Amino acid sequence: MTDPRQEPPGARPAVAGTTVAVPTALPAGPVVPAAIPAVVTVPAGMRVARYLRTVGHLEPGQVAARVRLRAQRTLAARIPRTADRLLDLAAPAVGSWPRPFVPFDGRHTAGLPDPAEILDGSLTLLGHTRRLYRPGEDPRVADWTQADAPLLWRYHLHYWDWAWALTAHPDRAGARAAFARLYPSWRAATAAPRGTAWSPYVVSLRAWTLCGLFEPLLHGGEVARSVRTDLGRHEAFLRLHLETDVGGNHLVKNLKALVGLAIAAGDTGDTGRCHRWVDMLRAEVRRQVLTDGGHFERAPAYHCQVLADLGDVAGLLSAAGVPVPDELPDAITRMRHWLRAVLGPDGNVPLLGDGYPVPAEVVNDLLPAATAAGRRAPAAAGAATGSRLLADTGLAVLRAGRWQLLADVGPPCPDTLPAHAHADTLAFLLWWDGTPVIVDTATSTYEPGPVRDVERSTAAHATVVLDGVDSTEVWGAFRAGRRARPTTVQMAVDERGAALTASHDGYRHLPGRPVHERRFRVSADRVRVDDRIRGTGPHRVEVHFPLAPDTEAVVDDPARTVRIRAATGGEILLRSRVRTPGDGDGGGGGCGDADAGSRVGVTAGRWDVRPARRAVGWRRTVPALTAVYVVDARLPIEINTDIGAVRRKRNRRVGEQVGRRTNQPQAEEIGWI
Repeated sequence: MTDPRQEPPGARPAVAGTTVAVPTALPAGPVVPAAIPAVVTVPAGMRVARYLRTVGHLEPGQVAARVRLRAQRTLAARIPRTADRLLDLAAPAVGSWPRPFVPFDGRHTAGLPDPAEILDGSLTLLGHTRRLYRPGEDPRVADWTQADAPLLWRYHLHYWDWAWALTAHPDRAGARAAFARLYPSWRAATAAPRGTAWSPYVVSLRAWTLCGLFEPLLHGGEVARSVRTDLGRHEAFLRLHLETDVGGNHLVKNLKALVGLAIAAGDTGDTGRCHRWVDMLRAEVRRQVLTDGGHFERAPAYHCQVLADLGDVAGLLSAAGVPVPDELPDAITRMRHWLRAVLGPDGNVPLLGDGYPVPAEVVNDLLPAATAAGRRAPAAAGAATGSRLLADTGLAVLRAGRWQLLADVGPPCPDTLPAHAHADTLAFLLWWDGTPVIVDTATSTYEPGPVRDVERSTAAHATVVLDGVDSTEVWGAFRAGRRARPTTVQMAVDERGAALTASHDGYRHLPGRPVHERRFRVSADRVRVDDRIRGTGPHRVEVHFPLAPDTEAVVDDPARTVRIRAATGGEILLRSRVRTPGDGDGGGGGCGDADAGSRVGVTAGRWDVRPARRAVGWRRTVPALTAVYVVDARLPIEINTDIGAVRRKRNRRVGEQVGRRTNQPQAEEIGWI
């Protein structure tokens, strides 16, 4: 059996002085490691133990909700006609929203399919095109099942949010006619409330979309009555299928849709359902939006989703003349502050945990009062302007000079919701002069399998791997059993820069009960990362540095140094060494880099540069490299890594004439900037 976190057979450290270029000849497909590992068969006893470790984190109410929802689905499948009839009886009459309100998705049509493509019978979703029916065919024969399509593509198909593209078509009458042809076809294919089209999450997004599309595409049209009827069925279905078993952003989507449906139905009185759903949403906001403004799933891309959802609900309530509860604008303000704090200097949302790239125009809409895109001006030399610890979510921003570092020192996920967790505790992202240097592998798929396993693994992140094991036991597509527990998070900022110390016990189940402690120090001239591994016994320790795509790497000294060259032409050095912990480690509360009194340990490490891939979207990856410092040693040990930019110094000497200096064609000299 092959473990995706172990070295591939025959792997060797790169030869000193040899440039390792990104393998650009590799296809830009979903493969993440150099070679996809074989599927690992887990013995039945271990599977049971892993499952128990996973469900042990859940609340009793979640388990009860899961049992109830599965029982409802089973019953509906056995007596489909009775289930459909009950749904029709429970469905209220639904109208439309106040005319001035345009939801978030309706304001962002740039990334949607080409309206002409839709009219031609094709759909491009998530960057992948599939045909619903052939040109000239009747849309009634459209294939809405798309059985061979990936699940996420089918989800997006049934969201119907792609239909916002029709609202941007210059021929509005033609767009309305196209919708009128397509919707009855979809309705006939998905009438029974079962399958992918009737997943509660999908129903929530579709209900919200259809409410929003009613005025621009449906009002007064021939399918308006059918859509009104279906929206009533959506409301009845969601009332019976609230995802309280999952919670998180799914439950926010459910409640958002129910608020929208209640307003469309005019059910906004003091005893109306709108107030019930708003009260439930208020409770979820208090639970899910942490004090520092971060969303509790701790995935910035999903933070953006929830921020947009809350903005939509607040905007619709206001447009409908329904009082907006204080919790919503307060949460929106705090979430905006949090998002501004964690944005990269290039204006991009960091892809920690699950999620896909967030377009710049979306970020700008989420942060209307600030310039979200574009580079920030570098901080003054030596200053740590903007350094901040977001203690509740466990992210820390360290800035000094031209450096910016984002460290993940929080728990991998909420106890009750592991779906979007990665095994990335104490990982970090690093930018130099606004350019990404050390990145996250990110996410290209939610399909269970080797690629998903690798992208969630500890080895896919800039942190320490012990014995090829993940710090959090991520498994399946959305599950996590044993989890790293971060502790001892401390941050200090002074005139020289910023320092952060944190630790976790995610390897406590290994022999010797190792604990990983990491200290970051960011100053104007360099970044220092100190990794202390406490515990006993022999272990393999690997410190991973996933490099940005289009980066070359040179192993200058296999035991000490890797030189990397970014696509922009800048050069960065990674210098690592193994040290005996506790001997003059330059500790204390300051942010300096004192090394006096330290002594190098007897164990040496070695640099290895490995081919990898980075996710840049759904099912889209690009080739990249990962620099790995490998140490086989007995614990405890300490590994120090200095990261600094390379500059060329001019040699100056006195000329033949007194007082005259000349610049000579000089040899290159390495220095820290």
